[in-house]
Amino acid sequence: VQLQASGGGLVQAGDSLRLSCAKFGRSISTNTMAWFRQAPGEEREFVAVIRSTGSTDYADSVKGRFAISRDIAKNTVYLQMNKMKPEDTADYYCAAGNEYMNPLTIKRAGAYEYWGHGTQVTVSS
Repeated sequence: VQLQASGGGLVQAGDSLRLSCAKFGRSISTNTMAWFRQAPGEEREFVAVIRSTGSTDYADSVKGRFAISRDIAKNTVYLQMNKMKPEDTADYYCAAGNEYMNPLTIKRAGAYEYWGHGTQVTVSS
């Protein structure tokens, strides 16, 4: 499984940005797909997830501002980030897990088997 993330960049607070994660191989409909982020000196943290069923969940820090979606035909997952804040600055990673994941671990980075390279997002104040 290969994941390729893109779309990072430098934006100002309040701006929007959309990240993409293309999956090469089997359909993303057979995976739980998630976004995590890692700021310098910090641990990797959960941002958003879209389950194989299409249901979604978010970290409290991004709820109402970010939206995860998928285009099965393009085998791509997106993270639309709106009303961005300086604290959103981090390297963003997409991850692919099993089709059905334990709800107790679905927000843990260690539960995901496949990872893309990070894409850097910087939000200036």
